Amino acid sequence: MTDALPAVLLSEDEVQGRVTALADLLCDYIKPNCIGICLLTGGIWFAADLSRALNRAGRDIAFDALWLSSYADSHESGAMLIRAPLQRSVEGRQVLIMDDVLDTGASLKIACEIAREAGASEVLTAVFARKPDPLKDGKMRDMEVDFCAWEAPARYLVGYGLDDGGKYRALPYIGVMD
Repeated sequence: MTDALPAVLLSEDEVQGRVTALADLLCDYIKPNCIGICLLTGGIWFAADLSRALNRAGRDIAFDALWLSSYADSHESGAMLIRAPLQRSVEGRQVLIMDDVLDTGASLKIACEIAREAGASEVLTAVFARKPDPLKDGKMRDMEVDFCAWEAPARYLVGYGLDDGGKYRALPYIGVMD
């Protein structure tokens, strides 16, 4: 017996269209020495698609990854762990940090701090989806993002990097679980 797949909120074609539109916008900002940093694990789908779309638009970026974790396979955010650091130097270079979703902003904030501490000359951030600010304990999210492909609703989303306890990340569309 298999679980039913989540209902489609944003189709695969719509996802790819938004990534392409974002890449076209980013072309005006990406410098020739830019290093794209994918936040693992959820950001890998978006980072791969965005990197290819940037290449098709005439902007080739170097690629690296940073593995931060605060959820493990649960739904509750915990302490932030750096599971794998950057592998290449960002000293004096522009950095584009790419992730699947902006929710609280905690992961992106730490990733930006790591890039700046490593000597990046400029740090830009891009996410596929930005959820409405979660406002926890009366405080707003930790940071905002520079570029966003899609303004997401306040729903339980899965697919295209977003997961439910480790499941559904590889769906090529954005689905809903609520």
